[in-house]
Amino acid sequence: MITCGIEIKSNEIILCLLSKQDGLFQIADCRQVRHTLNHPNDCESVRKFQLILKKLFEDYKVTRAVIKERPTKGKFAGSAIGFKIEAAIQLIDTIQVDLFSGATVKDILKKHPMPIPFKATGLRAFQEGAFTVGYIALCEE
Repeated sequence: MITCGIEIKSNEIILCLLSKQDGLFQIADCRQVRHTLNHPNDCESVRKFQLILKKLFEDYKVTRAVIKERPTKGKFAGSAIGFKIEAAIQLIDTIQVDLFSGATVKDILKKHPMPIPFKATGLRAFQEGAFTVGYIALCEE
């Protein structure tokens, strides 16, 4: 079972594919870890974005996507485009989609600290948020 950790930033998503087997975490390679919704007001562009993600999830046999939730108001509130991207992901019917708030992430990390520093994962620095949310989702199981 492969889980996809997702962090949404502006009009872009960052992905990290993870799995857990016999208590060991595996980071799967992914052909493209960044996807951008270039024209968020164009219906066809949103459909194409969703189709690309659905195909990626099918190709890598992803069964669950976990999104790092953004606040709806306040200093760090998510953008309208970000919430549109979130909805497009949630409407993919072939996977389970869950959202984790920042508080939930912190609570689970207290109970299950990462066994190695992020730099040792071999992932790029911009993938840290996606990796973290994917990791905590697998710890929760």
